[in-house]
Amino acid sequence: QVQLVESGGGLVQPGGSLRLSCVVSRSFLSLSAMGWYRQAPGKQRELVAGIATAGRAALTNYADSVKGRFTISRDNTKNTVYLQMNSLKPEDTAVYYCNVLWAKVEYWGQGTQVTVSS
Repeated sequence: QVQLVESGGGLVQPGGSLRLSCVVSRSFLSLSAMGWYRQAPGKQRELVAGIATAGRAALTNYADSVKGRFTISRDNTKNTVYLQMNSLKPEDTAVYYCNVLWAKVEYWGQGTQVTVSS
């Protein structure tokens, strides 16, 4: 079993920034994949950003809609993955979920609401 605890969501004005955190109950070395997803009302859940779970080269990938604005990173000593979100837009409004793959099973956090509005 893997537990994920997210934090950092909230209400922000367009152009603002937020940083999401996800604390994972297992070492990153035991995980196969790790990333952030989001789901807006009436839309399917989509991958926002992914990061390699181990190794010194923290390979990342991003959805085209967030490239250059969002940055995913990890702290292996704290078993925490972050999503730094800058230049936020109203269309970034969604529930954001942390996701990991462990022993071929996907685990999800409880989700954290991000609302971008003036």
